[in-house]
Amino acid sequence: MAKAHDFYTQVLGFTKTFENGDPVGYMILKRDQGELHLSLQPTHQAASFNVAHLLVDDVDRLYARCVQHGLRVTKGLKNQEYGLRAFVFEDPDGNRIDVGQRI
Repeated sequence: MAKAHDFYTQVLGFTKTFENGDPVGYMILKRDQGELHLSLQPTHQAASFNVAHLLVDDVDRLYARCVQHGLRVTKGLKNQEYGLRAFVFEDPDGNRIDVGQRI
């Protein structure tokens, strides 16, 4: 949980609004209108599909930040035919996150 907390707060700019347990097993993070709920799963295996989707105001900036922090980008940044400029990256636990900005 500490690794996830550090990533989502320091890299993506979320703020922790709630945590439960000792050690912490559940946490709520918030940024702007978005809320993210994290649960500790000691035997977690990352899925091979996107588990979260973010709409942002500056996708190019977030893409650059992900690259700067050495995150694995599984789908590169490009304009999609469905009206988003988008990319997919993996968080430090291997969870795939789809990020887009309306064109």
